[in-house]
Amino acid sequence: MTVTLHVCITCRAGQTLAEGEATPGARLHGAILDAGVPEGVTVVPVECLSACNQGCSVALSATGRWSYVYGRLSDANARDVIAGATAYAAAPDGIVPWRSRPEIFRKQSLARIPPIAVVPEAAE
Repeated sequence: MTVTLHVCITCRAGQTLAEGEATPGARLHGAILDAGVPEGVTVVPVECLSACNQGCSVALSATGRWSYVYGRLSDANARDVIAGATAYAAAPDGIVPWRSRPEIFRKQSLARIPPIAVVPEAAE
């Protein structure tokens, strides 16, 4: 199953940027792509995860799994984000055992969202 790693590319992480300078969020997105995205993980740039006071943020989601939002990240965390996404992809319900999570995923979680239930009437 494919999981989605959403990366906020508009995040400024509280910085004032020069004209044409890449945002910290865009730099994080680029660093994640440069680090090599594993099979089963799709990286999707998004324009806001509404975690603006928490620095750069990412979210992990997949159908039928818990979703997570992580913050206070930078491009220096790209490899840890990939490791966390890989562990998430391997967890059938999206819940990665605490000790198996990269430290940034243990300490910088902003939200955990339950799986969205499919309502049969809505599917018709």
